[in-house]
Amino acid sequence: MLVAPRTRPEEASLGPDLDRLGGEVVRIRSRDGLRLSARWLENEPADPGWRPDPREAIILLHGYSGSVAPDLVEYGPVLRRTAGVLGLDCRGHGDSDAGETTFGLLEVDDVGGALAWLGERGIRRVVLAGTSMGGIVAIAATVVLGDGALAAVDADPDAPRLTSPAPRPRIVGVVAEAVPAELPTVVANRIRGPGPIRRWLARRAFAIAANRLGADPRATEPIRVLPLLEDLPVLLIHGEADTTVPASEGRRLAAALGPGGAHWTIPGAGHGLGRRTAAGAWDERISGFLRHAFSAGREPDVALGILGSPAVEPSDVRDAVPPPEEADQLA
Repeated sequence: MLVAPRTRPEEASLGPDLDRLGGEVVRIRSRDGLRLSARWLENEPADPGWRPDPREAIILLHGYSGSVAPDLVEYGPVLRRTAGVLGLDCRGHGDSDAGETTFGLLEVDDVGGALAWLGERGIRRVVLAGTSMGGIVAIAATVVLGDGALAAVDADPDAPRLTSPAPRPRIVGVVAEAVPAELPTVVANRIRGPGPIRRWLARRAFAIAANRLGADPRATEPIRVLPLLEDLPVLLIHGEADTTVPASEGRRLAAALGPGGAHWTIPGAGHGLGRRTAAGAWDERISGFLRHAFSAGREPDVALGILGSPAVEPSDVRDAVPPPEEADQLA
């Protein structure tokens, strides 16, 4: 469980797609010193109603097993219409250094390194986006690292091995698709057998992992940390046909969301297949959420006179992101 496959078989045919996508392959240092592989995609604005800011970016995080390449091919063209995209291979995945897969516990340091890399390039506002394990990491990283709004509180009490003098970007939103409330859920639903036995085996696996790591990955699982995000814009997405992370897990998490959160369930979608099931609705919904999060994040800079007016009107934001009480009813 702690050693995920670095690549998936389907990645062998992605070369031409990645070439068309373009971008720059870069190396990033995690906060604990590992070398991580990533691909940076410049923003490509395509919508006349949105004015992108070069100081904004999206960090795209992949699921368990494989590199970020399939997610970049699937989501990159849509996401980069709003902001630049940094697709990150977490430790032990893709071309990044070896490291145990811990479902967020250690991957937080990978996100910390990505934030530092972006900060050195002038990025000031970031949205974290990920599917399955990537969504778990996005939530955990935002809680552990802090969203950057409170410098004293968000400062790391244990100085990391590698630091950057550049200001760290603020995390202004999170998009998490197909994330479970509790980590053992994903493992249990991939085991054959009666439910009680599967759940026991999954809990036992995480107990063994915690003993090996010296820390429990369940400490940063979504149900424990999501309520701490409070007013931060968070969009949870679940597929009604997902057998790995049932939609009931999403509804459980939705109950823990703060006032800035929304939950969207997609009929007929399997695990992490929301866009493949409803591409048009997915593109519109995600773009609307991202632009709402970035626009809200710009407001402090607008008040200080650092930026001009927000990129979208308040009415546009209301239309793009429905109130949380309505979001779970939309398809």
